[in-house]
Amino acid sequence: MYRFALIFLLAASCCPSFAAGSTFFVSTTGRDAWPGTKQRPFASLERARAAVRELKQSGRMPAEGVTVYMRGGVYRLKAAFDLDASDSGTASAPVVYSAYPGERPRLIGGLILPRFRPVSDKAVLNRLDASVRGKVLECDLSALGVRDFGRLASRGFGRPWTPSHLEFFYGGRRMTLARWPNKEFARIAEPGGKTSDDGHGTQIGKIEDGFHYEGDRPSRWKSLDNIWVHGYWSWDWANSYEQVDSIDTSARLVRTKPPYGLYGFRKGQRYFFLNVLEELDEPGEYFVDPKLGKLYFLPPTGKLTEEAAVSILAEPLIRARGASHISIRDLVFEYVRGHGIDIKDGEAIRVEGCTVRNVGNVGVLVQDGVHHSVTDCDVYQIGDTGIYLSGGDRKTLVPAGHEAVNNHVYRLSEWSRTYNPAISVNGVGNRVAHNLIHDGPHMGIQLTGNDHTIEFNEIHHVAFETGDVGAFYMGRDWTWRGNVVQYNFFHHTGGVGMGSMGVYLDDCSGGTKVIGNVFYKVTRAVFVGGGRDNTIENNVFVDCKPSVHVDGRGLDPKPVWRNMVVKYMKERLDAMDHHNPPYSTRYPELARLDKHYEAGNGVPPEGNRIAHNIAWQGTWLQINWNAKPEMIDIHDNLVDTDPLFVAPEKLDFRLRPDSPAFRVGFKPIPFEKIGMQPSKYRTAGSLKSTGTR
Repeated sequence: MYRFALIFLLAASCCPSFAAGSTFFVSTTGRDAWPGTKQRPFASLERARAAVRELKQSGRMPAEGVTVYMRGGVYRLKAAFDLDASDSGTASAPVVYSAYPGERPRLIGGLILPRFRPVSDKAVLNRLDASVRGKVLECDLSALGVRDFGRLASRGFGRPWTPSHLEFFYGGRRMTLARWPNKEFARIAEPGGKTSDDGHGTQIGKIEDGFHYEGDRPSRWKSLDNIWVHGYWSWDWANSYEQVDSIDTSARLVRTKPPYGLYGFRKGQRYFFLNVLEELDEPGEYFVDPKLGKLYFLPPTGKLTEEAAVSILAEPLIRARGASHISIRDLVFEYVRGHGIDIKDGEAIRVEGCTVRNVGNVGVLVQDGVHHSVTDCDVYQIGDTGIYLSGGDRKTLVPAGHEAVNNHVYRLSEWSRTYNPAISVNGVGNRVAHNLIHDGPHMGIQLTGNDHTIEFNEIHHVAFETGDVGAFYMGRDWTWRGNVVQYNFFHHTGGVGMGSMGVYLDDCSGGTKVIGNVFYKVTRAVFVGGGRDNTIENNVFVDCKPSVHVDGRGLDPKPVWRNMVVKYMKERLDAMDHHNPPYSTRYPELARLDKHYEAGNGVPPEGNRIAHNIAWQGTWLQINWNAKPEMIDIHDNLVDTDPLFVAPEKLDFRLRPDSPAFRVGFKPIPFEKIGMQPSKYRTAGSLKSTGTR
């Protein structure tokens, strides 16, 4: 008897308790005709959602709320799982969609492929390179019921998010659409037509005139049907995908189809061709023929040993509209052409401890509403932006209170390579904190708007494919003020061409506090591009060149800069009615712009303060381009004096008690709070990364 009682107590201690009526269960072995109990679970989320609605409508909603537990397994969604106001909980009685403890359900928007076989079609074999004939495998997607293959789209800089074409994933990674060159880029030999000065002193040809290439590689291709080119056509911060219209192999001239990218072609810029069957010659490459309904793949190890899947669903996996007080916990979302999770309006939807990966567009998209949060999530291998937060009223400066906290975001922007950061924060009053961000071609965090807090994040190995870019970036609006960038660790950033910055306050950004950050091996650590009223204080700069840059581009009389300041930025300033509350009271410094606009001589970089910083093993301060030292408040910085770090070889930049930095007013940085923190979803051993690109 004692033994049975002990067994019962042990079982109760390790398993959750389920109150009748407060829990429902979903299982891959369930049936929607069943009652949704643990023993007789539902088969679908839709049936569980209906059960929650029935509870609410009958007035039997439990005081503690309702939890829908999903058992482990793969759940294929053929349409978005929609949540609206009728699915809401309350602050005290939330609705929770959660993994069952110890299990890991996967919600997929695609199809796991059961079988491949060697290619036998002679027409296809003849188009393949001789070195891979007999090695390329095929999967008959049409025989598996796949009818919608989607289409490649003109995406990239200045383009809206577009649901991806059918993509192929193997071993949990996005595979490479057959391309040339395989790894690096080709270079534009010459623009296809006449060039003109773009206003920056650079000669650029019209995009409709195409570009000339070097060599004869395209002569091998037997079909130009749906071939695309991707490139950084004029600038290393602006990419686009262009569909090939024609290739003149004698003139070595490529012309593309509209809609064109925003910029033309410049000699020497980088590009590659993609979606070319003849270029399926590198392990990990694939090609889809929608006419034959087949997928061709060259496995990395010669044979298939891991899971293979394609994305099919163009809608989000979860789409919430006007819903409130719902938690989504510990679920896996993947293999979808559109967004992973899409939240709009409503209040307090919490995405907690989830994995969002192998997504065509945005990992987690939050727009409007208040107090939504994304916490403790792993977001990676994303086509566009990792986490997008937008909310708050810029006219009234009422905050949204959205948060992205303690997330691991990496391998991002795998399709749209620029202006799709790990985390984008927009609007008013949102917070990005304790995130680990790495392995991205462009920005780590992008900001627009007011009164946001960016703190305790670690960002490294970003900007590895682009130039003139920041690990943190904002720019080109006088009224984006009240933002705080504090206690972040920026290190080992990349950059091509014009290189990269750590904190990039571009094109006259102002009113930002950059306090208590650590910069290590960052080319230009803090870059003030003509802005005003910025505070750079109590930061640590190690091996940065330079640590701080300030310029006066707002005074440049060239048309391209004068137009930016006098027209574009003045229009945005006037749109916020800065002479009246709340802007006049919250940001009184904006009134000082009036005298400069009345004088008509441009706007100087006044009001910037650089104090109590440490700069060691690099260069300190760069002031140029119409800026002068007397315009800037610079004092009490420790420069070129050993600050006595505890263990810099281990990236431990804490100061020893006898550091000379304390004599110039430097205050200790709370290093232990930087980066991801332990939580119920995070163990101590999972908080660090050195890059996995």
